[in-house]
Amino acid sequence: MDMRRITARLRGDAGMNTAEYAVGTLAAVAFAGLLLKVLTSDSVQTALTAVIDRALQ
Repeated sequence: MDMRRITARLRGDAGMNTAEYAVGTLAAVAFAGLLLKVLTSDSVQTALTAVIDRALQ
């Protein structure tokens, strides 16, 4: 192999987009799971119910 081909292979970013999408998707799923856990907790549901009840009165 000549030096240009080696340099081109080392500088190539093939697969980087897929890896970035995978990390972004994983972060979004983790955040959605955390948000679901928080919103379904008893204290948050009680607080949201109180806010909605006050708004409807």
